[in-house]
Amino acid sequence: MRKADRLFQIVQILRRTGRPVTADAIAEELETSKRSVYRDIAALIGQRVPIRGEAGIGYVLEGGFDLPPLMLTADEIDAVSLGAHWVAGHADPALARAARDVLAKVVSVLPEEMRPFLIDSAARSIPVWNAPSDGVDVAELRACIRAAKKLALTYSDETGRMTQRTVWPLLIGYQDATRLLVAWCELRQDFRTFRLDRIQQAMFLEDAIPGRPALLRAQWLKWMEECARAANA
Repeated sequence: MRKADRLFQIVQILRRTGRPVTADAIAEELETSKRSVYRDIAALIGQRVPIRGEAGIGYVLEGGFDLPPLMLTADEIDAVSLGAHWVAGHADPALARAARDVLAKVVSVLPEEMRPFLIDSAARSIPVWNAPSDGVDVAELRACIRAAKKLALTYSDETGRMTQRTVWPLLIGYQDATRLLVAWCELRQDFRTFRLDRIQQAMFLEDAIPGRPALLRAQWLKWMEECARAANA
């Protein structure tokens, strides 16, 4: 790897995390030596990049500094393309349109020599066919999640049994052919997932979710990680 590329990647590594990153970790990711990392860090500091830290403890990139946002590598362009095309082919119409708009914006500001990597990307998601229809306006559901408001549902389970639920919507999970609402269910007093195509009726309430939704999302993610570890044990 050229030194210029290595310096760019070190900044990227430090930018993606808020905690100190050791020279060992940087060297392992870049497949280089710790000595080279020390030299590169010194070179970046000499170029007035605000890196704080020291050998043996770790390095952090202080706030107020960033590289131009469209300094993308070919792999990063493939990642952007794959993600945006997946959303365009799997998400609800409003989010799919937003994904196409993102691609158009990125293409318009990429250097000309890099545009073919995005327009004709080597990584592409296959669209979903015959996906079931959602029982709720997903754009309105996302607005409800952002506003941290409750939601009243009439829900049909896999057997066709109907239940009435008041839930605290936390996030929407996107699978290949279906979408799921992750929520705290007041009836069950626990996290539950609801397939959007099985929602028979939805009423967006003005009642605010108690506490911080971000904390609930973090608790759900921790619970999912624990379940995954238990399944793999």
